[in-house]
Amino acid sequence: MKTTGNKFKIQNLKLRILNLFLYFLLIGFTLAVLYPILNVFSISLRPGDRLLSTSLNLIPDGASFHAYKVLFTQTPFLLWFWNSSLIAAAVTITGVALASTAGYAFSRFNFYGRKSAMVGLLVTQMFPPTMLLLPMYIMLLKLHLINSYLGVIVIYTSTALPFCVWQMKGYYDTIPFSLEEAARIDGSTRWGAFRKIVLPLAAPALVITALFSFMTAWSEYIVAAQVLQDTSLFTLPLGLKQFEASMSTQWGLYAAGSLLVSVPAVALFLILSRWLISGLTLGSVKG
Repeated sequence: MKTTGNKFKIQNLKLRILNLFLYFLLIGFTLAVLYPILNVFSISLRPGDRLLSTSLNLIPDGASFHAYKVLFTQTPFLLWFWNSSLIAAAVTITGVALASTAGYAFSRFNFYGRKSAMVGLLVTQMFPPTMLLLPMYIMLLKLHLINSYLGVIVIYTSTALPFCVWQMKGYYDTIPFSLEEAARIDGSTRWGAFRKIVLPLAAPALVITALFSFMTAWSEYIVAAQVLQDTSLFTLPLGLKQFEASMSTQWGLYAAGSLLVSVPAVALFLILSRWLISGLTLGSVKG
């Protein structure tokens, strides 16, 4: 009995040591992630445009919110924010609408060319978006969509859709078809069963689709820099790039703007966090 008790105590001690090590490891990773953010916040509070400092204080000497005041009153930051919000909202709505219906079609219907179309969607994910920039630019040029909201929305939506369609198709495969059959027996149409039965059950996958579409448009720079030349159409990444010059950079404005740009994305992640895990796992069970 004493031997069994000693073994139990040793195992319990080992488990506590392992948990303590994991806690310290997680704390270390958390500090490593938070340090750059805190450093950017400190730069945004520094007087002038000082980037480097030997002080380790989070709140620097002479700290002020002057950079934030200038950002809102003397720069077109709000216009950039509006442009990004408009484009991201359009891409999100379009992506969710197209991916939810296309994914349902791939999941429920066995039409000619179904497998080829799915493979084609998968192949597009093997190429970086920058490789598609030239043909898309030529296409927009012929359609006279250069330097317009619609041109950027078309590119962002087309690059986000393949992943979103695969995600939705995989999630629809986990929803029993018998639920739709029961609704059809009760007199519902196929569209009614899809809208009232399938879509509510697919809420986690819809959240993933919306979040991925939003992030595709919110923080993208390369495509926007090629398509948008009118300063009144600049998005937030293009606008923040204006604070950077070859001879000098407005680090205070740059840091303040960078923090404010991340706020909507972080808020969206926090609001939708309860759907994220189930949306990412269940949608990958079947393909």
